[in-house]
Amino acid sequence: MASILNPYISLRDNAREALAFYAGVFGGEPSIMTFGDSGFAADAGGDPVEAAKIMHGYLATPAGFHLMVADTPASMEHSSGGNISISLSGDDEAELTGYWTKLSEGATIVEPLTQAPWGDRFGILTDSFGVGWMVNITAAAA
Repeated sequence: MASILNPYISLRDNAREALAFYAGVFGGEPSIMTFGDSGFAADAGGDPVEAAKIMHGYLATPAGFHLMVADTPASMEHSSGGNISISLSGDDEAELTGYWTKLSEGATIVEPLTQAPWGDRFGILTDSFGVGWMVNITAAAA
């Protein structure tokens, strides 16, 4: 298998919801392993609520994207967003506009998806899980 670089998003108590949302945006079937499934339930202090949290959630999409999510245990510090954005780019306007539309549900739009000074369509949003996304649709060659 070739090497894969993909985002791994750490959340607080809503990784299952986020994974379902991203599957709705990009397609694919989520794969989930909880702390209890993994044998690390003892690390969760034996708390059944902590054991039910997602230790590793994975989504492989029909477009070839790979996305991972996890719940941060209550015993660990969690800080969301701020230092990273996920960028979607390409020339398939319909596909990328569709991703933008779905990611926009409940999102904060930082820059609307519109014509950029460099000629492409570009937008920035922070989705309902606090994850930053940039979408760049390459302008058609003249």
